[in-house]
Order: sequence, then structure tokens, then C-alpha cells
Amino acid sequence: MLPIADAFEHEYRGCEILYGRGRIGDLGGVLGDRGFDEALVVCGSNVGANDDLMDPIRAGLGDRLAGVFDRTTPAKRVETAFDLLDHRAEVGADVLVAVGGGSSLDTARQAAWIDADGRDLADLRADAERGPGALGSLAPDGTPSIPFVVVPTTFAGADVSTGGSLEVLDADHSPTGQPLTVSGGGAMPVADVADPSLFETTPQSALAGSAMNGFNKGIETPYASGSTPVSDAAAVHGLRLLSDALPHVAGDRPDSEAAMDRAVVGSLLVQLDRKVSVIHAFGHGFARRYDVQQGAIHAIVAPHVLAYLFDEIDGSRRLLAEGLGVRTDGRDDDAIAEAVIEAVTAVRDSLPVPARLRELSAVEQSDFPAIAAFIADDWSMDRAPDGLDATPEAIEGVLRAAW
Repeated sequence: MLPIADAFEHEYRGCEILYGRGRIGDLGGVLGDRGFDEALVVCGSNVGANDDLMDPIRAGLGDRLAGVFDRTTPAKRVETAFDLLDHRAEVGADVLVAVGGGSSLDTARQAAWIDADGRDLADLRADAERGPGALGSLAPDGTPSIPFVVVPTTFAGADVSTGGSLEVLDADHSPTGQPLTVSGGGAMPVADVADPSLFETTPQSALAGSAMNGFNKGIETPYASGSTPVSDAAAVHGLRLLSDALPHVAGDRPDSEAAMDRAVVGSLLVQLDRKVSVIHAFGHGFARRYDVQQGAIHAIVAPHVLAYLFDEIDGSRRLLAEGLGVRTDGRDDDAIAEAVIEAVTAVRDSLPVPARLRELSAVEQSDFPAIAAFIADDWSMDRAPDGLDATPEAIEGVLRAAW
């Protein structure tokens, strides 16, 4: 078992990461130290109704709790962000505290950009109806106007991130026939309070769905273009922790608090200087066609994407082997690649997640050419490994292997 610190603090791109079991109890102090007096908690309805999670947050905030907005959804609609801003004005909050997974964390982040953008809902819709070029991005010449703190409770890795987008028009109303989304530039949270005891209040199904999302950030960073020894180091050590711990906290091998502690630290490490690449492009490609959970797509395609990469390029297989606990002594490159794929598959198979695209009722094989074109054109492919020629035809072959 890899040892980790009981608690630590680390500043990352202006965000102070505060890790430790029970750390949520000082949430009010965290806000007070930064000059915030009135916090609006942002979450989904399931999180808002989970007293095992919300009671420690309410206690930690104390008299700095101004209210709770519990209407975020996985759809991440732009209307939700406007409702959030209205609620914030009603309660007079000077900081948002986003609790949960990517839906809430991304909505809070993008709401801060919408507030700075100046366009109202009708303006954004009208711009979207004229096409992506007219919609553009949020506040391209400005900065987010509302500070936010994140309290993650899943492994998806949206906490130490500048990403996320909001849907303005769905596919049926979009001039492109695909959902149109909008987002602002890079905005980091003021603080990330990572308390393993809060993750333990999240249903296992939600943890499992997020697990492969976070896990794959560690897998992708070493092989992505632009990786560095620093990003490799964080990713490899994060993989060591996650590959060991995820089956015990989100899968078929129940374990102790120590496993959750390792999983949370691992999920933080793989976010530091992460380089999302080919696997994430597959997830985005499916999202443009279907309403599917990203973790499910990541779980299904990861072994097949790696098999494709290793057939074409080195894919940093020895670094990945180091992170996954795969023995390399006396093995040639092909054997190492096969063992890495087996290790990733073993983690996936320990979790209650799908293993084949055919298990997703919405997915049709006839859609594969269109999805492959989306994947090839996705922005994440800008970080595809050097030397990889990811054509739509090659990508479609990966999809058929994953069927």
C-alpha cells in the first residue's frame, strides 16, 4: 500500500488545494480567510437531498451559508446558470461553493463567465441560432466576476480544471444539427476542498461512473503531445494510487478508509498539468450524438484506444506500465503494451460500468461514421501523440472493436 500524507495544502495555478479527512469542517474559515462572507452552495438535487453530505457542509459554513441552489443537472444547460445567477442575487452571495461532480462544478464556473459576459439568455440563444461563429465564447476580453470554491465528491476531475461548457441549443434547434455549447476562458477556483469523508457519502454507482473519467486523465497525459517530466510524474503517481484504490472504493472489493484517501489523492494528482487527448475525444464525440454518461464511454473505449495507439506508436507504454504496476523487466515492447491494456481492463472490469458499446441502448452501429468524424475533429485531438494519424476510418475501426 502506498503511503500518503494525512493532510496537505498545495497551490496550483492560483487554486489552493486543501486535502484532508474532516477538512470540510473549516470551510467557513477557508472563506473567511479570503474575505468572503456569504456563500451560495451549488449542487444537484440528489446532492442537495443527501444529508450525510450536506450536513457537514452546512456545519462547516456556519453563518456564512447564504443559501443552496440545488438545480444543476448533467445536461449543463445555460438556463441553469442564469437561474443560479438570479438566486445568487436574491441571497446576496459573494462566493459560490460548488459541491458534487462535473455538472455542478462546471455550471458554477461558467456562471461566473456568463455574469461577466453581459449577454442575457435571449442574446445567447439568438447568437447561437446564427451559428458557432456568432455565439463565440463568454467574455472573451474579460475575466470571471464571481469567485468560486469547489468541493468535489466524485473522481471525474472537474475540480482543478478550467474547462466545462453549457448547452445553449440542443441538436433539434441548432443550425448545425448538433448541440451548440458555450464556455469562457480558463477560470480556476479560489480553493479546492478535497475531503475523503465526503466522497464516502456518494453512491457507488456515481463514484464508478466518474472513476474512469479521472483514471483516464492519468492514462492520457504521458502519451499526449506536450507532456513534460512534471506532468508525467503527477500522472504516473496518480495512476499508482488510482489503480490500487478504485476497485476498493468504487468497485467489487470493499475496503477501508485508507483506500478512499488514496483514491482522492490519486484523483487530484492526475489533474495536475493534465493533457486530455484521444480517449477524451471519443467521449466528446459520443456526447455530440447521444445523451450518454461520459464515464461509461471512457470505460468502454479506453482499452481499445490504447490497443490502437500501441499498434501505431510507442504511446509511452513504459511510463504507463510504471503507473499501473506492470512489470517491464525482460519484456519486449509488445508484451508491455499487452500487459498495460490488461491492467487498464482489470480496473475497468472491477467497476460496475459497461464494457461494450452494445450495452448502451442509445448507440447504433450505423452512427459510427458520423461519430468517428466528430472524434477526429474534436479539440482534444490537438493533443494526440506525435506520429499518430487518427483518421475517421481508423477511429471507426476502434469503435467497431469496442462494439
